[in-house]
Amino acid sequence: MAFCGKCGAQLNDGAKFCPSCGAPTGSEQAQQQTYQQPQQGYQPQQQAYAPVQSDAQQNKVMGILAYLSWLVIVPLLAAKESPFARYHTNQGLVLAIVEIAWWILSAILTAIATAAYSLGFLAVIGVISWILGIVFLVFSILGIVNAAKGEMKPLPIIGGIKILK
Repeated sequence: MAFCGKCGAQLNDGAKFCPSCGAPTGSEQAQQQTYQQPQQGYQPQQQAYAPVQSDAQQNKVMGILAYLSWLVIVPLLAAKESPFARYHTNQGLVLAIVEIAWWILSAILTAIATAAYSLGFLAVIGVISWILGIVFLVFSILGIVNAAKGEMKPLPIIGGIKILK
């Protein structure tokens, strides 16, 4: 019994072309080979957060740059094709946007407190800014350490936000 080498359909004896796909059947030896169906069982895929090791090794610097505030632009433009760099660029971009949003809000609140001559409110804004500055620094260090290790771990609190696809 012969099978088509291209699509696997059963061939009639002496057929020169496959009745299913139209491919030439080739030699007698090729016709006698058995066609093996591709396996259609469970085939595990890589997790979304598990980078290909060579990609992580090649793009560690881009992953680290992503957490250095304005330098997030470098991997955003230079490493568009790397899933590892793209992941860390997304994390760094979210962190930068949150920092900028806090700076703007802090400036507005400081202006309001100054205009109202409220030294107590101004002091509270200063303390909150100081605490958030430390939190942003810790998040940056966590991201840099993860990128340097070649890992794709989300940052606490803001790690689930996706900006880049």
